[in-house]
Amino acid sequence: MRWPRSGSPDTNVSQAYARAMADIVIRGGTVIDGTGSPGTRADVAIDGDTIVEVGNGLHGDREIDATGHTVTPGFIDIHSHYDAQVFWDPALTPSSYHGVTTVVAGNCGFSIAPVKPRDRELLVKTLMHVEDMSPDTLFAGVPWDDFETFPQYLDAIESRGTVLNYACYVGHTAVRMYVMGEESYERAATADELATMRGIVAEAMAAGAAGFATSASPTHSGEGGRPVPSRVGDLAELRELLLPLKDAHRGVGALLPGGVIKNSQMFDLQREIGRPFTWTALLTLKGSDYHERVINEHDAAWSDGVEVWPQVSCRPLVFQMNLIEPFTFNMRPAFAELVDRPLAERIAAYRSPEWRARAWDDLTGGRVLPPNWDSMQIAESATHPELVGRSVLELATERGVNPFEAMLDIALEEDLQTRFWSVLANNNADGIAWLLPRDNVLFGLADSGAHVSQLCDACFATDLLGSWVRDQGVMSLERAVHKLTAEPAGVFGFTDRGVIAPGMRADITVFDAETVAPGPLRRWHDFPANGERLTAPEPVGLAHTLVNGVPIRVDGVSEPSGAGHRPGRVLRGR
Repeated sequence: MRWPRSGSPDTNVSQAYARAMADIVIRGGTVIDGTGSPGTRADVAIDGDTIVEVGNGLHGDREIDATGHTVTPGFIDIHSHYDAQVFWDPALTPSSYHGVTTVVAGNCGFSIAPVKPRDRELLVKTLMHVEDMSPDTLFAGVPWDDFETFPQYLDAIESRGTVLNYACYVGHTAVRMYVMGEESYERAATADELATMRGIVAEAMAAGAAGFATSASPTHSGEGGRPVPSRVGDLAELRELLLPLKDAHRGVGALLPGGVIKNSQMFDLQREIGRPFTWTALLTLKGSDYHERVINEHDAAWSDGVEVWPQVSCRPLVFQMNLIEPFTFNMRPAFAELVDRPLAERIAAYRSPEWRARAWDDLTGGRVLPPNWDSMQIAESATHPELVGRSVLELATERGVNPFEAMLDIALEEDLQTRFWSVLANNNADGIAWLLPRDNVLFGLADSGAHVSQLCDACFATDLLGSWVRDQGVMSLERAVHKLTAEPAGVFGFTDRGVIAPGMRADITVFDAETVAPGPLRRWHDFPANGERLTAPEPVGLAHTLVNGVPIRVDGVSEPSGAGHRPGRVLRGR
């Protein structure tokens, strides 16, 4: 027997018959159902892609042991950049290793559709600079000829299949580039162009886009070091491109205000559009009460009917960058002028005393915060392994130079391959602990699929459950599970996911709450065109993961028969 796929099981069917005919039963675990309710010892019966019963003494054709483990809904990663990786890695690793069963891509306005053939190279260069994606990998791994419009993009994913559930925003930068081409980087849109862009967003929403995403962040510079196209549009353009969400009565608006859009303007815009907004990201800084001031302002807005969800993260914002692509420096003029220059020209600039002096002034002056020299260390060095873990400040003192010159001198000794580790933000542990359990904030900024050679925060869920929940006790396990599952599902309208209950889709994660942890980071070269990435392939305490009733990981390892089935769904909004 198979339960209907679109609803709850027939209540006239006896429970005994349901037990006898279940395809899979997850036995012996403590079920934390995602609602915030206390965990209870129970079995979970699954038929097809649907949970059919939660109770004791259940039996199925296949039984998965969860004794001593916690059974929860699958985790939801709302801030990913898997837009391209989904084509060559449908398991969306390492997210699937860490209990994630649903991702939302297209964040920050950087969807890879719509895109015209003439603009593919421009889009790829944009992604290279703003999201640390290798052009060789993108050209080799994405079937560009299979899509141009956003509906065609979703169809291309759906036709190939995905292991995890996949939702995607339509992105502001992509839409602007589709209509304006190269000029999207340079000027305001005309009235006709803006009307065309609005129509493209409406088309994407009709095809099932998760919403509309944009960025005004000053850190987002793309081809030629110029501000990405979404930063060229003004507030009136943003309003126009959000109106299709209002017309569709669904979808989420995702913003990076970047200090350009005031909170009060964002609140007014949300009131008008009438759909949930979320923004990236509310980070903490040592010695600052910024996060408290932002929360106070948002709480007041919520009490007045505004639904704007800041995204918070449990992980310090840590980058491992080299000076070939110094992402965190590129907004400074001396570095911006080197973007897209040949490596030989970059090396010549780095050797130049005149350029060094200008760059030092850019790094230490102006409105942009200077680098956090106190936290900067050598992360990787093939030529000088004895320097790994050493502080750049200490090395600068030993060499009698400033820390920037020390970085340059060390990097130049190995053709700029040296990687430097630094904490950019979210370094106030007390502030993080204060933010994480709060109402009206979402867990976000995993950036899964982006900055792949520089960071890996796709392991945010296992870090949260291990370090922050078990070890530090910042919230109950039930509260944490709710915020990883039912809460984002509710915001994004995933009405059949995020809770363990009869009739819900069987996205399920099973882990050992006493040992769960993200595990070590590894650098691999396993992307198309030998592309490299920093990944977290060895989580601790993750036992089983099911997507739509199909086991994709069992006993901590991938289950080829399940993952090969590609049980994920393209979640088209409705």
